[in-house]
Amino acid sequence: MKSFPKPLSAKEENEMLLQCRSGNRVARDILIERNLRLVAHIVKKYNTQDRETDDLISIGTIGLIKSIDTFDTEKGIRLATYASRCIDNELLMMLRSGKKQSREVYLYEPIGSDKEGNEINLLDIIESMDEDIVDVMELKSNVKKLYSFVDSALTDREKEIIEMRYGLNGHKEITQREIADKLGISRSYVSRIEKKALKKLRDQFVS
Repeated sequence: MKSFPKPLSAKEENEMLLQCRSGNRVARDILIERNLRLVAHIVKKYNTQDRETDDLISIGTIGLIKSIDTFDTEKGIRLATYASRCIDNELLMMLRSGKKQSREVYLYEPIGSDKEGNEINLLDIIESMDEDIVDVMELKSNVKKLYSFVDSALTDREKEIIEMRYGLNGHKEITQREIADKLGISRSYVSRIEKKALKKLRDQFVS
């Protein structure tokens, strides 16, 4: 997939939005261009085997343009948050019209709790931070992939060791020595299994 320009900073975005609202077409074009990376990222969430990626990006860009034209700066959210919904909706409408299955970007899916124990989701993070939304979504996507690969690519013993070593699936993170003592095997054997499992996971990410 082709590379796209980096997103605008929050300050730059606000300046462009103000100019765009005043009818500045150049500012509108900049907002479109600098958010194409978001379109490309959301397109990756869909099954593109039967359709060219460039076609999906074109459809997603329509959603992006609609979001820029209808964005309300008084709502108190970043443009990328609103645009992601519009892009996703545009792609979903296109795929549904062709009776294609799709996978939505779950901005409201719980991803953890805050210090007070309140449930938080990806949208909470996006709206409360100035981080690049693409990076946030990419991280969440990679975490999901990691858990999937742990289940599908590793043997039971490899999975058990990786979960204990890195504190996955409710396990407490412990050392190789502690794992060895717990499983009744040597630390060097734990190390070999861990290295083999990590290689499998890396291979899954690059395959």
